[in-house]
Amino acid sequence: MKKIILVNGSPRKNGNTAELLKNAAKGAQDAGADAAIINLYALNFKGCTSCFYCKMKSKPHGTCAMKDDLSPVLEAVKAADAIIMGAPIYFMNISAGMVAFIERLFFSNYIYSAEIPTVFPKKLPSAFFYTMNMTESHWDQFSMAQRFGMYEGFTERILGVKPKILHAFNTVQFKDYSKYESSIFNAEEKFAYREKNWAAQCEDAYKIGRELVSD
Repeated sequence: MKKIILVNGSPRKNGNTAELLKNAAKGAQDAGADAAIINLYALNFKGCTSCFYCKMKSKPHGTCAMKDDLSPVLEAVKAADAIIMGAPIYFMNISAGMVAFIERLFFSNYIYSAEIPTVFPKKLPSAFFYTMNMTESHWDQFSMAQRFGMYEGFTERILGVKPKILHAFNTVQFKDYSKYESSIFNAEEKFAYREKNWAAQCEDAYKIGRELVSD
C-alpha cells in the first residue's frame, strides 16, 4: 500500500490549511493509499542549526544530526510515496514552522556537490498548498510566484519531481470579524468569496491527493 505524508504548517489543526490537507488525505485514501497528517506545531523542534553534519564526508549523507520530535517525521518522509506541504502565508512567507521543516528536510539531502544535486533516496511526488488572506491580484502585485518559486525549485531539485501547487486566496480567518481589528477587510466580501470558491478548492485538494498516489 502506498503512503502519503501531509504536513500541516499551520498552528491551527482545524483551520483552512488543515481542511485542504484533510481533503487531500481523503483523495489519497480513496485511491487506496495510507495517509498521515503531521501537525508541525504539535511537535517540539527547530530549524537547521548549520552544524554541517550532513555534509561531512565521514558521515552518512541525507541524515540530520538533530534529535527531536521532527526526526521520525523526516525518516517517515523518506519511506513515503508522496508528500503534501500545506502552509498559511504570514508576512509574505510560509509559516515559520514550515520553513523550519523545509530546512531540515532539504538541507540534509543537499551536499554541495555539482555532480550530485540530491541524496534523497528516490523521486518523491509532492505538492504545496498555500492558504492566504491576499487575493489573486495581490499575489501578482507582490510577485509571490517568484518568492515561492525558490521553495518549489528546491523541492524539484531535492525530491526529483516538480511539485503540484494549490493556492487558496482570500481566506476567512475569523467567524466574527467585528470582534477583531480588521478594518482592512470587507468581511461580507470575504465570506461571499469563500461561499463561491471554497468547495472547489477542497475538490482540487482531493484531486491532488488522489493524483499523487496514482501517478
